[in-house]
Amino acid sequence: MSLIAVIAGHAAQTPERTALRFEGQTITYGGLWQRVEEAAAKLRGQGIQPGDRVAWLGLNDPYALVLLLALARIQAIFLPLNYRLAPEELQAILAHAQARLLCADQSHQFLAQALQVQPPQRNDLADANVDAGADTDADPPVLLVYTSGTTGKPKGALHTQSGLLANCMASIHAHGMTADDHVLTALPMFHVGGLCIQTLPALYAGAQVTIHARFDAAAWLEDVQALNPTLSLLVPATLRALIGHAAFATTDLSSLKLLNAGSSTIPLSQIEAFHARGVPVCQVYGATETGPVSIYLLRDEAMQHAGSAGRAGMNVDVRLVDDGERDLADGAVGEIWLRAPNLMRGYWRDANNPAFQNGWFHTGDLARRGADGFYWVVGRNKDMIISGGENIYPAELENILADCPQIAEAAVVGQPDADWGEVAVAVVVKQAGSALTAQGVTALFEGRLARFKHPRRVVFCDALPKTALGKVQKSDLLRMVGQMPQ
Repeated sequence: MSLIAVIAGHAAQTPERTALRFEGQTITYGGLWQRVEEAAAKLRGQGIQPGDRVAWLGLNDPYALVLLLALARIQAIFLPLNYRLAPEELQAILAHAQARLLCADQSHQFLAQALQVQPPQRNDLADANVDAGADTDADPPVLLVYTSGTTGKPKGALHTQSGLLANCMASIHAHGMTADDHVLTALPMFHVGGLCIQTLPALYAGAQVTIHARFDAAAWLEDVQALNPTLSLLVPATLRALIGHAAFATTDLSSLKLLNAGSSTIPLSQIEAFHARGVPVCQVYGATETGPVSIYLLRDEAMQHAGSAGRAGMNVDVRLVDDGERDLADGAVGEIWLRAPNLMRGYWRDANNPAFQNGWFHTGDLARRGADGFYWVVGRNKDMIISGGENIYPAELENILADCPQIAEAAVVGQPDADWGEVAVAVVVKQAGSALTAQGVTALFEGRLARFKHPRRVVFCDALPKTALGKVQKSDLLRMVGQMPQ
């Protein structure tokens, strides 16, 4: 069974069923399949062959899904580009991926024309330089997604059709998804979160998807009220925007059987705000390399395990290991390793990357596991602060800072210290008009965290440096803190 065969089956069996809604337009499964066939024919006419990489630059749009499915139809590879990146960054990705064609929406035509697509000589999938591990004809690659680059240069994660199908099945289990569900997609589909956590699984299930070109809190609340979606995916920044919107308290959210949230640790206050409205918030943990549905919280578990990432997903093996790669007992903090059928085949042109060895992806994320099998993510391995021999996980402090109404955003990094080795530094962006002081920030931790975990320094700034996906760029933040007077 291939992804394209599933969509073709829906088109044959329920052609009039709604597949996609976008800006007042409705596309049925029959209409979606017709568009896929037309796009595949056009791509073939442009010389696209199996294994070729075709890039997409644009906002969320049904055509992005049509293009992905059309490329799957001819066993070529969809390369979604993050339109928030600088031209030089986009150019580097196009060159590294050896893209043969660049497609763009109307709003990005000018940028697309400025970018140079210089495909190499006609080649086969050997150029991918990844450990295929399987016959490429039996399980063709279909999706090449570049990481956000929080720890270095972006890397291309290559996913196969069977991997996407396995991820769809895991997502269906995570959401209890059926053909009767209605997904509201507002997060960007150039990332595996917006594309693969709910959107593609909904099409796999024969459900309908309403697409927003980009997230807007007012539009999201309006469509929840008017269209009665049952599922949606959010991240901390969008959760916060919704909770702070004037219409949040009066919008009818009763159609939502659950919200899923991911990307980073979710502040408990945000989860509780939706729980108070009767909407379970189920976290999903994963990465660009993992499909991404790997660890998740089910609907019936959400209220009792708020803040947990959940348990190992369907067909997913999880290990927590120490620095010596030894498995850890329940309660100990270790790095998350994952092995599953929805993992990437490998990194594009980077077969020997140590993050993916012997079928296990080394996430770099730290977590502890309870005796009940629930995982609690505490932060990134490289972000961990060791102060006076004690481990401090920035996410613990950041969650407390996120609960303060006078703080717009904040992050915690470690700074070298002659006495303690490292100390925690809180970098805070105040809400407009706030008179919050450094003493006020440190007071937030009294009685909530052990004193050795408290930040020894508070730095105020106008904005945190972030990647194009909105994740705090800790390396840039460290440099910024180091340049500020003590």
